[in-house]
Amino acid sequence: MVLLTRSSRRIETLWNWLPTLTIGHVLITTRGIRYAKASRFTEPVPYAWDGVLGSAARGPACPQPQSSLAHVFGTSVEGLTFDENCQVLSVTAPEDASGLPVMVWFHGGAYVTGSGESVKYDASLLALEGVVVVSVNYRLGVFGYLRDNLGLLDQLVALRWVRDNIEAFGGDPANVTAFGQSAGADSVYALMLTFDEPLFHRAILQSAPLGARSGERAEMTAALREFVAVDASTPVDEVLAVQKDAMSMAARFGPSGGMPFGPVLDDVDLSAAASQVELLVGHTADDGSPYVADQPDVWEIVTELVFAGPARQLAEGWTKAGGQAATYNFEFRPEGAPLGACHCMELPFLFDPAGWAGAGMLAGQEPDPELSGLVRRTWADFARNGLDALPSRSLEFGE
Repeated sequence: MVLLTRSSRRIETLWNWLPTLTIGHVLITTRGIRYAKASRFTEPVPYAWDGVLGSAARGPACPQPQSSLAHVFGTSVEGLTFDENCQVLSVTAPEDASGLPVMVWFHGGAYVTGSGESVKYDASLLALEGVVVVSVNYRLGVFGYLRDNLGLLDQLVALRWVRDNIEAFGGDPANVTAFGQSAGADSVYALMLTFDEPLFHRAILQSAPLGARSGERAEMTAALREFVAVDASTPVDEVLAVQKDAMSMAARFGPSGGMPFGPVLDDVDLSAAASQVELLVGHTADDGSPYVADQPDVWEIVTELVFAGPARQLAEGWTKAGGQAATYNFEFRPEGAPLGACHCMELPFLFDPAGWAGAGMLAGQEPDPELSGLVRRTWADFARNGLDALPSRSLEFGE
């Protein structure tokens, strides 16, 4: 058990707490902290944290199907339990942290798979760059996005938890960066444009599938809500079966059908958010390849339409709206990588690569240590000092 007070600047480690030890450093990773609870299809109720933490066990993942791209990325929920009440988060911080920048991570998985509690998002190496990292778990699929943007509300409550409690871990609530990849990046985008609360000050959007927000999304969402006939008493397995059928049905709606669940947004106005949040947005050079793996001649087209083009447009729109933005392109291709610099390729360079061992996209290779260090430093420097810390407003990694 770990006892914390809201005013403490150092986490006191007791008998069953296992810090991550590194040469010359001590990191404290606190897992499975509950930030909210909710019944099915209801808004999250904030969980009153009293500073007492239980075991270091990883928290539950939202019930979900197996990822259709597990052969490329590997599984992100191995060893985890599943529970609809999955509103938990984990914190990784240097043991003697005080007033450090905070980075809040939102995982990807097309809003239907994944977990912030996954070993794939072990933030030990990133925290060694002098930041406090929070990884958020939230409701997915039908449970989180059939109606009312419940998964997005989970994320909002998690950010409020960070605001109210992160100082106890040595983090600075006045210097928070929200960052995410794929659906997690889309989440950050939605959080910036939906809520007026100044809960984060910088944002990193990694491979946000913003191109999937175009087209017939409103029509698709209406069709999904009519198609999915479940209620609070429907068994979880039946919910997931209906969700699978709904995803097949959504495919007829073009690019939007590739991400049928997710936050429903009204008309987008960048001006309010652009004045409050510094933005770093980018993609991998072959982001689209896993989705059209058997059609190499269209990798570039999918990457441009879904990821790269919308990222550039967002950065340009952000600047025109009075904000500050930079872009990046992650181009590193491991030798023999079957899908090039594909979707998720930067993640083993940002988090502990051990969690990505065996991922098909790496073709048996290990992330280059020098490039990994550069990516982590760049992300942490941006969290610390914003765009002023970047060498350029247009970054390229691994070319």
